[in-house]
Amino acid sequence: MATLALTLILSACSPAQNWRDIAFEGSALRAQLPCKPDRTTRTVPLGGLSVDLQVAGCESGTAMVAVMTAALPVGSDAVAVLSGWQKATLDNARVKPALTTENHVWHRPGHLPLASSQRVQAMGLKNNGEPVAMDAVWGAVSEGERLRVVHAVVYDRKIQPEMANTLFESIKP
Repeated sequence: MATLALTLILSACSPAQNWRDIAFEGSALRAQLPCKPDRTTRTVPLGGLSVDLQVAGCESGTAMVAVMTAALPVGSDAVAVLSGWQKATLDNARVKPALTTENHVWHRPGHLPLASSQRVQAMGLKNNGEPVAMDAVWGAVSEGERLRVVHAVVYDRKIQPEMANTLFESIKP
């Protein structure tokens, strides 16, 4: 009976997510993910530039969670890059502007106060046509002479606000 009680107590204390700190190579940027991330780096076009995009993402329950970042060449227009990245993400998720539920400026300590630093909460469609909720942020930080752009996103049938808020608040330069 004591073993059963101890098992029930311990399982009740288990967190729904196993939050862990992550870092990105060549950067001071840090974040937290609720699960062990898969990582990749790819050269991609972003805002008309070819950049090395670092991605860390994982599945936590039914949610897909990811943080992406890239250093921009000196003299790049971070506002244009972030705006293009937002449009590409929303287009990829097949978000219709009329379905966007919330879109507002997202400024965090240590991040640049750019007009294109946004948080968007919207409904879109998966590739298979099923509806998907999206909660995403885009921002930029200064790294010496260069700028680093960052994007974090949660996709799920129904977004858990605590998960999204914890993820977004954890992003620190």
